[in-house]
Order: sequence, then C-alpha cells, then structure tokens
Amino acid sequence: MRQAGRYLWEILQVLQMAVRPEITTGELDALAAEEMKQRGVEPSFLGYHGYPAHICASVNDEIVHGIPGKRVLKEGDIIGIDCGVIYRGWQADSAVTVGVGVVSDEAKRLIEVTRASLEAGIGAARSGARLSDISHAIQQAIEPHGFSVVREYVGHGIGRAMHEEPQIPNFGPPGRGPVLRPGMAIALEPMVNVGEWKTRVAPDHWTVLTIDGKWSAHFEHTLTITDGEAEVLTRP
Repeated sequence: MRQAGRYLWEILQVLQMAVRPEITTGELDALAAEEMKQRGVEPSFLGYHGYPAHICASVNDEIVHGIPGKRVLKEGDIIGIDCGVIYRGWQADSAVTVGVGVVSDEAKRLIEVTRASLEAGIGAARSGARLSDISHAIQQAIEPHGFSVVREYVGHGIGRAMHEEPQIPNFGPPGRGPVLRPGMAIALEPMVNVGEWKTRVAPDHWTVLTIDGKWSAHFEHTLTITDGEAEVLTRP
C-alpha cells in the first residue's frame, strides 16, 4: 500500500500542475491514464460499478463523482480531483481540490478549511482512539468557519478493495465506534460545502452536487494506524 500511495501522490501532483483555464476535464482524465500506465498501476475507478473514467473531476458545486468529459475549466473555478490506483493488488485513494487560475477569497477559504479538516482527522487517528474521534475532529475544524459538512458520503476502510469497513463519517460526537488499532488502513475524505450540507445526484447517476448550487471542496488521504501518529500513505 505504501508504494500504491506513493504512485498516487505522484500522479496527483502532475494533475494539479496541469489544471489551468481552457483545459477540459477529459484531458485531465487522459493525462491520469497516461501517468498510471507509466507507473504500472491500475485505475481503481475505471469500471467500478460501471464508472467510465480514471478520475473523478468535480467542478464548483459538484461535490464528488463528477465524470470527466468536454467541460472546459474557466478562470476562477475550483475542481476536486479524486483518484485511486491499484498496485500489486493493494489500493490507495486520494483527492485534492485546486483553484483554476485566480479564485475568489471565499473559494480560497473553502479549500483551506477543507484541507485543514483532513489534517485534523489525521491527527485524531491514533491507536486507542475511537473511530468517531476522527469524525468529531473533522467536524470541529469545519463548522466554526461557517461551512457545512456533507453527511451523505463518508470515508472508508481500504486495502485489497477500495471500499471496506468501517465507514467513517465526517461529523458526530467523539468516543463512539470501534477502537483504532495498529495496522488498520482507512481513507479520510471530508467534503465541505459553502451552503447546505444536503446533496442531489445529477441525471448521469454519478455526479453528486450541492442542493443549493453553492460550491464544495473535497480532500482525501489514505493512512494506516500505527503505535504513534498515523502514517499517511498518499504523500511523502
């Protein structure tokens, strides 16, 4: 899983650098496919329950699972890029949200709060803690800033399969759920909205959008529980 995570981090670095006005989300997907091929990894998403692409590309009010295609990115947009890879049978899953060119102050704040909430969750992921300690830490890093936490989509266990137990909400009281033990592998992925937390699904049956049309950001890392601080597998 460490090597899968390292490759995934490298791929996401390339994709982030490629984000610019006038590029299409489909071109980003094609770039991801090429980067995966160069590293000898398989895409986790392509064909998963029929999903048609290598990455999820979610723009502005799209929260997660946006299908790449002909959409052209514009100056001031934000895009969430979610990607998963398989290396020698082991999975890694990670996501980032980046601005396209110059973005608004609100968009910058949304991105930074979402990124910080993921770090708060990672900090709470310690052996002996309860699963909901992670959930609570994420929520507490978001709501004081006036943003809302998506409740209908959550983090998850990961290993040989992309989605394994347990499910990990990004909200809730501390001190509940299973005790975290060394060796557990999980993917934390806060999804944060400017407006309401409720969602809707687009006619493509994949893309999840905010119900009020306000923007959303998404970050994710795969990590493993250790005797000390969690080891994040999808960054150096």
